[in-house]
Amino acid sequence: MNENNFQYLRDQVKYTGFGEALESDLKANMEKLQPAFTLSHDAFYGTDKVSAELSFKKSEQSDMYFFNSYKVNLQKEGKPETLEQTFYINRGNNITLKEAYNLMEGRAVHKELTSKEGEKYNAWVQMDFKDADSKGNFALKHYHENYGYDLEAVLAKHPIKELDNPSHKEDLMNSLKKGNMQSATFIRDGQEVKQYIEATPQFKTMTIYDAEGKRLDTRQTKEQQESQGQGQGSRQDTGKQQKAEGDDNPGNAKEKKQRSKKQSL
Repeated sequence: MNENNFQYLRDQVKYTGFGEALESDLKANMEKLQPAFTLSHDAFYGTDKVSAELSFKKSEQSDMYFFNSYKVNLQKEGKPETLEQTFYINRGNNITLKEAYNLMEGRAVHKELTSKEGEKYNAWVQMDFKDADSKGNFALKHYHENYGYDLEAVLAKHPIKELDNPSHKEDLMNSLKKGNMQSATFIRDGQEVKQYIEATPQFKTMTIYDAEGKRLDTRQTKEQQESQGQGQGSRQDTGKQQKAEGDDNPGNAKEKKQRSKKQSL
């Protein structure tokens, strides 16, 4: 067995999100010098079970092995059907197991990628469930930097408490870039409200869920905002007219303005 090759593969497996649990199995299989072998790994994210099969192949010219790909099977609690996807291993472009899970959940992941010419670039990656190849693998869409999605600017449009603390803001953005559905504290009418958010580069916005994980209806929110804005404008016009006419009615002078900040996605 090639010891340097083993150490390289051990680290590659570890940093692709499989930890150190496969180390002994990896070594045992490499010592057999078989043309190819697979390793199995299970993980749970909440109640979702992720089963992965890692594929290794030996070089025909030497005793070196290569970690080529891993196939993921996603089983959601209470649902008989499963979702499968194969992720290929490329130097510097690897999708980690947690990122693979997030992609299969429909979320986007921000990655530093390398072009065929060897140039590095940043892009958001998202699975296209409407486009599958002959093997059943779904295509991965890329939203490059020039697409114009600015996560920081999108977050700044919302009253999120974590944005006031530079460290918390950085943690929030890093989590969203990994494709996580991340909890965030919204300030609503002076009260702290826990909600969940995820990056949505395709529409240059973000998706918001309530504390129970229910997606909020962005269309309804937009209509409520527009209605509220019209109401405020009407009250301002009425107030200007009353002042011009010298109306000293205390009831009108003390009219309370009620505002309810809604989500704008």
